[in-house]
Amino acid sequence: MKFTKGIKAALLGAALVAGAATMAAAQDLKFFTIGTGGTAYTYYPVGGVIANAISKPPGSRPCEEGGSCGVDGLIASAVSSRGSVDNINAIISGLRNSGFAQSDVAYWAYTGTGTREGKPPAEDLRAIAALFPEHIHLVALKDSGINSVADLKGKRVSLDEPGSGTYVDANLILESAGLSADDVQAEALKGGAASEALRNGKIDAFFVVAGYPTGSLVELASAVPVKLVPIDGAAAKTLTDKYGFFASSDIPAGTYKDVDAVTTVAVGAQWLTSAKEDDELIYQITKALWNDKTRKLLDVGHAKGKTITLETALDGIGIPLHPGAERFYKEAGLIK
Repeated sequence: MKFTKGIKAALLGAALVAGAATMAAAQDLKFFTIGTGGTAYTYYPVGGVIANAISKPPGSRPCEEGGSCGVDGLIASAVSSRGSVDNINAIISGLRNSGFAQSDVAYWAYTGTGTREGKPPAEDLRAIAALFPEHIHLVALKDSGINSVADLKGKRVSLDEPGSGTYVDANLILESAGLSADDVQAEALKGGAASEALRNGKIDAFFVVAGYPTGSLVELASAVPVKLVPIDGAAAKTLTDKYGFFASSDIPAGTYKDVDAVTTVAVGAQWLTSAKEDDELIYQITKALWNDKTRKLLDVGHAKGKTITLETALDGIGIPLHPGAERFYKEAGLIK
């Protein structure tokens, strides 16, 4: 009987120890969301790679033994969203911990200017890193006869969903060519839906702001002959002169099947968060992003990952850095 009681006591003790360890592990867990974009575009897969790189759940193998080199106890997740504007709104409201956004949209949100004129400045918006250039794709069927932005007049054109950075920039591009959304038959289709609509003759063209190559366009170009319409000349100069976040840039020939090189405009994709996020956490996240082991994940995780480098981590950032990120960049010698 005493022996049985001893076994019971030992088992109870072991259970209590295990339970305490589980509770401790649960208390150590931290969850961190990254708002991305539509699943057919570049933000979402890149967000998945970064979420994987900065995560290190309890029980993970140590970094030096080939395991995770992320933040101890952190589980990060990439969340599909409507894009830049949606992500910024979610960060400011506390719905998401962080998110990706275009450099222009971030600046206008922080300052309450440009397309955010009349709205309260998002003064708590902070930057973690500049990621990669995003090119504005204006896509049409090869035999459409659409050869410039001006040719969109009267056509059925998807500007993407309100709340996306694409929607903001599409309207600015129309304006630079002397048009507005009222001069086209505007649609609000996203990702694969826009590609399908073009393929089926329901629209004549659509805008996409994404790092190339973007998945939905790779699939579209493999299925039907398409073209990228140039955004150049006087319209592009008007745009780049008025808004310093735009730059003229090329998409090389062969990026998409049988599609010629095209000159267009580009903006920068940035990773943003709130000033209210813990300084130490953001420091550790920034450190994990630029860990040498993360380089391997970025290089193989997505074609655009190779352009995400520490050397360009501060390029084009027009809003304050989060103090945690700033601490890392000072240690890395990027900030004197």
